[in-house]
Amino acid sequence: MQESLDSGLQVGLLIDPQDQQVEVYRGGEPKQVLRSPQAVTIGDLMPGFALSLRSTW
Repeated sequence: MQESLDSGLQVGLLIDPQDQQVEVYRGGEPKQVLRSPQAVTIGDLMPGFALSLRSTW
């Protein structure tokens, strides 16, 4: 993921269905770990976007 961020990726999501968590990566910031979220939003980059994860867990 770090290589992608170094290449200009603004945000990356790593979804782990086994542990029911999402790691959110943004350039220059520490990763954020979300535990069993029902949805993930990235309002500052994609207003109105919501990735539903209900069926994933």
